[in-house]
Amino acid sequence: MTLIRPAPMVVLLDDDAALRQALTFSLEIEGYRVESCATGEELVAQILPDRDACLVLDYRLGGMSGLDVLQTLRDRGVRLPAILITSNPAPAVRERASQLQAQLVEKPLLGDLLLGHIHRILPL
Repeated sequence: MTLIRPAPMVVLLDDDAALRQALTFSLEIEGYRVESCATGEELVAQILPDRDACLVLDYRLGGMSGLDVLQTLRDRGVRLPAILITSNPAPAVRERASQLQAQLVEKPLLGDLLLGHIHRILPL
């Protein structure tokens, strides 16, 4: 009997509903499962998988920033690979993302740049 491995999951955090919907659609077409959240508070309240998943976090959010969310998750022992998406990141944001082991992808999300990062982290 062959066991079917579930598709890897992308946990997406962005407060822009249109972008969240577009990224979810794009990622699902690629074969990923997507769990999306509009707020950092919503994401940190979830039980996350411990493998076969990655985090895609927008930096600028109402309430907790994407880096605040990642810090909270890291403090709880969540070690999932993370990608931080933002535009014009300040040097302090770059440094903190690096400290939290998050890859930085700058907006606008042109072409398949984000997808390329996700494919390297979570091959299908």
